[in-house]
Amino acid sequence: MAALWRSYQALMTRRPWTVQIITAGSLVGVGDVVSQQVIERKGLSNHNVQRTAKMMCIGFFFVGPVIGSWYKVLDKLVLGTSKSAAMKKMLVDQLCFAPCFLGTFLGLSGALNGLTLEQNLSKLKRDYTDALVSNYYLWPPVQIANFYFIPLQHRLAVVQVVAVIWNSYLTWKANKL
Repeated sequence: MAALWRSYQALMTRRPWTVQIITAGSLVGVGDVVSQQVIERKGLSNHNVQRTAKMMCIGFFFVGPVIGSWYKVLDKLVLGTSKSAAMKKMLVDQLCFAPCFLGTFLGLSGALNGLTLEQNLSKLKRDYTDALVSNYYLWPPVQIANFYFIPLQHRLAVVQVVAVIWNSYLTWKANKL
């Protein structure tokens, strides 16, 4: 395990952007697999591989780049690593970024699932508030710890590891009819 961590650290030093994007896409995919197998109990024979691939694409092309960039911006908006700075970063993250990110994620999922604009808006109206409230149960304490203890280059990875649970919920929510 230590050797794997050292390899990850070395890759993060050489190619932080690429590693963050691959990590995010992979873990969004893991979240969808958990969603289908644990929450929805589809069984391996009924696993929707195409759905997992779509969710991974959202992870690779949206989640990874957007969150990775957001953390850089946030570190410039709120300077420092004190407890106070971590609290401020969490508040800006949760009050400004999370609502927009969540709406976009759900909207992208609907579009990739072939929903019409009307269907997608209806689904957003139905699911958004519940997803946002659920977000506020999980993410504030995670983000305070993340902003206080974790160096910038590892924040996306930490969030994505915790997000396996969150991604399982989000992919279930995004794909629920």
